[in-house]
Amino acid sequence: MDPHAAEPHDRTAAASDPMAPLSRAQITGVVLAGGRGARMGGVDKGLQPFNGVPLARHALQRLQPQVGACMINANRHLDQYRNFGVPVLADTLPDYAGPLAGFASALEHCQTPYLVTVPCDSPLFPADLVARLADALVREQADIAMASAQEADEHGGAPAWRAQPVFCLLPARLRPSLNTFIASGRRKIDAWTALHKTVLVPFDDARAFANANTLEQLQALQP
Repeated sequence: MDPHAAEPHDRTAAASDPMAPLSRAQITGVVLAGGRGARMGGVDKGLQPFNGVPLARHALQRLQPQVGACMINANRHLDQYRNFGVPVLADTLPDYAGPLAGFASALEHCQTPYLVTVPCDSPLFPADLVARLADALVREQADIAMASAQEADEHGGAPAWRAQPVFCLLPARLRPSLNTFIASGRRKIDAWTALHKTVLVPFDDARAFANANTLEQLQALQP
């Protein structure tokens, strides 16, 4: 195991020196647009139009006022993504290895103490997402802050609160831990975040985290 990897629930520094509030300038945002788009017929999801704007650009414009800097994680059509005006990072892992591969690429290039991740296919995420995640991270002296929202039960039961693991705020110091996790062959976000103190931050508007896996779902999200 990497000797520099963060230990699970490592809060020594936080316990001895309570964290100060986080500023926008301390946080870099990354829009995750590196998937296969398999359920959209293999199209590049981040370039599909939402209200006339590519999904990834829409997410970028929604995220930029909330952070100090932004990046895009993409694995196809990189020149088109570069036209959005921010750095574009491809996965360092082959074969579309999933969101954690985007996390890893972003942490490798992150120049601020914190990184926040959002997917390109949830265009209605909250305008106060980052501020609320940051407040919870500091208040709970946590390693990771993750959004949570109520989702309808597909079998008709009562809605239940569920974590939204691609909406994460985390410190850049967790990069060695993530690299070690990925090197072990594991890819699930919640399996990695479970190794660290993670606070779930509830958001009342479940539609804010609705994602478009198909072109029909994307059309339904548009006003």
